[in-house]
Amino acid sequence: MNPTVQHRLSHLVLAAALGLLPAMALGQTTPKPAQGQRQDPVEEPMRETETRRETTRPGPSANPAVPPAVALPSGPGSGRAEAAPSLAGILAESPGWPTYRARFVTAQGRVVDTANGSISHSEGQGYGMLLAVAADDRATFERIWGWTRANLMVRSDALLAWRWAPDQRPAVGDLNDATDGDLLVAWALTEAAEAWGEGAYRTAARRIAVEVGRKAMLFKDPHGALLLPAVAGFSAADRPDGPLVNLSYWVFPAFQRLGLVAPEYDWQGLIRSGLDLLRQARFGPSRLPTEWISLKAEPRPADGFPALFSYNAIRVPLYLAWAGIGREADYAPFVTLWSGAAQDRLPIVDTRDGRAVEWLSEKGYASLSSLVDCAAAGKAVPADFETVRDSENYYPTTLQLLSMVAVRMRYASCLKR
Repeated sequence: MNPTVQHRLSHLVLAAALGLLPAMALGQTTPKPAQGQRQDPVEEPMRETETRRETTRPGPSANPAVPPAVALPSGPGSGRAEAAPSLAGILAESPGWPTYRARFVTAQGRVVDTANGSISHSEGQGYGMLLAVAADDRATFERIWGWTRANLMVRSDALLAWRWAPDQRPAVGDLNDATDGDLLVAWALTEAAEAWGEGAYRTAARRIAVEVGRKAMLFKDPHGALLLPAVAGFSAADRPDGPLVNLSYWVFPAFQRLGLVAPEYDWQGLIRSGLDLLRQARFGPSRLPTEWISLKAEPRPADGFPALFSYNAIRVPLYLAWAGIGREADYAPFVTLWSGAAQDRLPIVDTRDGRAVEWLSEKGYASLSSLVDCAAAGKAVPADFETVRDSENYYPTTLQLLSMVAVRMRYASCLKR
C-alpha cells in the first residue's frame, strides 16, 4: 500500500474506533437537505495526484440546538476593523488566477478539491471568493457565491454546512459547520462589499459573522477569547478534554476586517488570544503546534488525534504573515522547520519526537516557506514563486495563490529580484 494512503487510513481507523468520524463514515442516517436545496450536477472527477488532509470533523453530524448567546462580546468598539492594504485587484495582472479558475472552479461556481474525491467545502468556497476579489473578477465571485448559497447554506441558521460530496445523495451528509469556512466566506463578502460597493454582500457578511460570534466564539474562557472549530462537537460539554481548538482556524487577516460588518464582537481579542495560544502550543523538540489542541487546562495535544503538525497547521504562519502580526520568535519554529532541503517539500511532523512522518511534495506548498522567510527576515521570494502549475492539486495551488496575495499586500519588497 502507498505509505501516504496507509498513513491516512490509520488516522481513519483510529478516529472510527474513538467514535470521531461523522455519521456518513459510520453508516448512520444522514440529515436531509433543506427544502428546495439545489443539487449541483455530478461532474467528472478531476485528476488526483496527491492525497491531502483529512476532512472529517470530530464533532457529531447532527446540529443540536445551541443557546443563543454563547459569545459575550466586550464593550462597544472592541471589534473595530484595522486599516489594511487593499485585497481588491491585487492579483488582477497575475496569470495564476486564470489557471486556478480554469482548473478548480466549475461553470456552476463549485470549487473542487481535486485530491479529496472532488468534494467541495466551505473552506474552498471561501478561498475561491477571496481570490476572485483579489483578481477583481466579479463574475466568478458571483458564480462561487451563488453556488455556495444554494448548496451549503442549508442549515437553520446563517452558517454553512462544511462538506458537499458529488457522489453522495444528499450531497450534504453532515450539517455541522466549519468555523474557518464560515469566516472565509464572511471575510470574502466583506472585501467584495468594499471593492464593488454592493450592499447585499455586506448584509450577507454580517449575518454570517454575527452567527459565528453567537455560536462559535467564547469570551469568558481563562485562555481568553476562543474560537470553536464548529458549533457542535468541540466544547467542554461535548468532550472530556474540551474545549478543543485548531489554531489554523484563527484567520488573523479576517479578524482585522470583520469589524467592518460586525463591530460588536471582539475580533481583536481573538487576535490576541491566537498569538498567546501559539506561544504556549510549542510541543516537543520541534516546538510546533498540533492540529487539534485541548484547552481543558494548559494547552496540550487533544485526546484521540495524532500529535501532528500537519495539513491544517501549515496555514498558521500563512495567516500570521498575511496579517503582518507576530514577533520574530513566533515565526522561528516554522523558519527552522522549512529551512534547507525542507523548503521544496514540507514535512508533516510528529511533535512528540520531531520526526518527519510524511512529505508534501507538490511545489505549491513551498510557497509557504518563501512567505515565512520573507515575513520573518525580508528574504526575497524565489524566481518561480508566482509560477502556478496546472498539474497540481487544489490545496497546494490555493496556498500558493494565498501566499502570493500576502506578499503583494504586505511585503512588496520581497518581490524585487
